[in-house]
Formats: sequence, C-alpha cells, structure tokens
Amino acid sequence: MKPSRIPISVSVRLLAAVITLAMMTSCHSGGGGCVSGAPCLQLVALQGTLSGLVGSGLVLANESQFSSGFEGTAANGTQVGFGAAFTGEAYNLTVQTQPRSPAQTCVVTNGAGTAGNTNVTNISVTCTTNPPRFAYVANRGSNNISAYSIDPATGILAVIAGSPFAAGNLPVAIAVDSTGHFAYVVNQLDATLSAFSIDRNSGALTEVSGSPFATGLSPTSVAIDPSSSFVYVANGGAGSVSAYTITAASGSLTAITGSPYATGNSPSCVAVDAIGSHVYVTNKTDGTFSAFSIDLSGGDLNVITGSPFHAQGGGPQAVVSDPSGNFVYVADGASNSLFGFAGIGVENIIEIAGSPYAAGSMPSSIAMDPLGRFIYVANQGSNNISGFALDYGGVLDVIASSPFTAGNEPSSAAVDNTGKFAYVVNTGSGTVSVYSIDGGSGALSPISGSPFLTGTQPAAIALSD
Repeated sequence: MKPSRIPISVSVRLLAAVITLAMMTSCHSGGGGCVSGAPCLQLVALQGTLSGLVGSGLVLANESQFSSGFEGTAANGTQVGFGAAFTGEAYNLTVQTQPRSPAQTCVVTNGAGTAGNTNVTNISVTCTTNPPRFAYVANRGSNNISAYSIDPATGILAVIAGSPFAAGNLPVAIAVDSTGHFAYVVNQLDATLSAFSIDRNSGALTEVSGSPFATGLSPTSVAIDPSSSFVYVANGGAGSVSAYTITAASGSLTAITGSPYATGNSPSCVAVDAIGSHVYVTNKTDGTFSAFSIDLSGGDLNVITGSPFHAQGGGPQAVVSDPSGNFVYVADGASNSLFGFAGIGVENIIEIAGSPYAAGSMPSSIAMDPLGRFIYVANQGSNNISGFALDYGGVLDVIASSPFTAGNEPSSAAVDNTGKFAYVVNTGSGTVSVYSIDGGSGALSPISGSPFLTGTQPAAIALSD
C-alpha cells in the first residue's frame, strides 16, 4: 500500500496513537502482561534527526506497515518520529518519495536494524537541494527554444548541442515539471501546447508523441503542479484555464473532464502554489485574479469562494505564492505595483500590511526563491528588477540597492532550486541576465559572462534540476 503524505505534526501524533493502540490490543495488564499462549507484540518508535528539508512531499517507508510524510522546513529537528516497528522484527526505513518544489535528495543513515525493547533514536535523514542543471528559453520572435546547461557553482550558461529546438508559432511561455523530465511550451498563435521530453544527461529536447496539444484561444501562460501530475494553461483570448493530466511515462497530455474552466477577461498568468493545493490566474483587463482549489485525485479545479479577487491596480500581469501557500503576490502592470494577499482559501482574504508595494515600470514577471525569503519582479518598462525580502506575516521590505539593472524589456524571471542564482530574460536585448543572490540580503550581482545570448525576442525562462 502506498503511504499517504501527511504533515509532520500529524504524522507524529498518528504514530503515537498507533503505538498506543497496538500495545493495548496486543497486551493486557493482568496475569503477567500478555495473553496466555500468544506473544506480546510491542511497538517501538523509529526516531532521529531530520535536517535540510525544504521541499514538500517527502515520504519515508518502512518494511512494516508504518510510514510517514514530511512537509517543508518546519519538519526539521531532533527526536523526529519516522515510523515504528515491532520488538524483535527487522525494520528498514527508506525514502519512498523524494521532496519537490524544490527538488531535493534525502538520504537515510542508520535506517535498518532489528527493533529491541526501546525506541530507536539514532536514525538520521539528511536532505540536500538538487543543483540547477538546465535552462530553457522560449523565443517568441524565432519560434524556438534555446537550451543551456548550468554550471551549478557559478551559474554560467553553456549552449546545449542541438539548441535551439523548434517550437510552434509565437512561443510565449514555458514550464518544466518537478522531475526534470518534461518541458511544456505555449504557442500563442497556434493555440497549442508543445510537449518535450528532456534528456537527463544532455538536456536536449525531443517532442513527445501527440504534441502539440490543443489549448484555448491565444494561450499566455503555463504551470505544472508540484507532483508533476497536472498542467494548467491560461487562455488569454478565451477567458479560461485549460487543465491536463500528464502521462508519467511519456509526458503526453490528456484534457481533464470539465476543462476549460472560466476565469476573468484576458488571463495573463497562471501559477500553482508550492504545496499543490491552489491555482491562481491573473485577469489582466478585469483587474482581478481568480483562485481555484485543486482536486488532487484528478486535477479538477473548483472556484474558491469570493473569487475572482480584486487586485485594485487595474492590470494584474503575474502571480506567485510563497512556499507555505499562505501568501499570494500579484504584479500589476497598470499601477506599477506589487500586491500581497493572505487568507485565500479560508474565505477571509486580506491585503497584507504595506501592500501595495512600489515596483518599477510595467512589472511583468515575479520570481521567488525556494525558501520564501526573497521576491524579484522584472520591470519591462524600466529595464530593471525590483527586489523584496519577506518579513513576518508576508510583509515585504525593499532590498538594499534595489532596483537592479537588467537588459532591455526584462519579461521573465526565475530563481534556481538552491536559491543561489536568478535568471532574467531580456526580450528587447535577446539575452538572459544571470545574477548571484546574496544569501543574507537578497541583493543581486551579475555573474561573469552575463548576459548570455538567446534567440529573437525571448519571452520566458524555465529551469530544471
């Protein structure tokens, strides 16, 4: 049986309850402690230290029926409950599902043995974030995709053999799934979505069988849920969002029953939160953004009560949520502002204190580091990047030295899984600017060799581990 993924606080309470129940049902307090003729089955806890966890979806499995799931940095600590085993029986704690958003690799130490009469306390689970390996840029002017390998130490880009790879007409958006196996590209003039498999050794792209797949009219944006199960496309000309399931073996897409789902007018950006529970869509001409909950069993979308929500600026262009899923930020191109919201999904949405925050001219894209410490806004009109640090309650503080200089018409931004580098596509320059991120302040500094050439009029960038 596949173990369920549950938050650490719940898993620990559940583990304690299971141990208590098993001891009550296997033993009794009279007549020497055990049922005559039957062994006294006693459960002991498998405990130890969990460190370095950032992503969501880590699942540990044991040879017994007991297993547990862990979510994000709050799960790290000592005396963490990983599972349980019966006295005298072998246990073997292993990683069944590695974390995602960002992708990580976790290793179990001292996870195997034979349970004695006391709790096992020396197990260690250590997680490290997978470094960036590849970058992909959708070039709307040359109808292709530039592909690069990334030096994980320096952030430097090197063109991959075979690049650029052909796309459809006017590719304006791109996304890579969390496993790093598939890339999806929005072709606006064709009203299609091209799907590619990624060679995990070279980074080369190969179009999957059945691609391209039909979308709504004038698609503008694409997003993938953290489990790499579902793809969502904002259809700018149809006022809707299309939803698809991903075939894990091939990367091909199947439209979800009920799709497309109505949004506001001229949806410009779609995003899935880091925990895979909500989809957000900015409606450019309405001055609103739509919010949906995701049915995890099939990817179906359900409108959140109160949606669409007013962004107040008049031209919401991009949206992102923090890693916890508690806060949502919307870049508004009409008011040159960044709006912050809390409480979406619990029917009491409020604007974060200090919101809206001043951005540059025509903010068009938002990127957040994987730990939720910093936000970067690409300002297409003023050719720079606004940087903010997240404070308590989702409040934003302007990073010292912000804004940071970019190329002409910066239109898309991304931060790598490790939080060390930021990448910004400059549509007017035909380049990608690469910056190192100061881990303490969030300040950006151009790396050696930046900017790097792309195809004509690059529109969007996606990174893969």
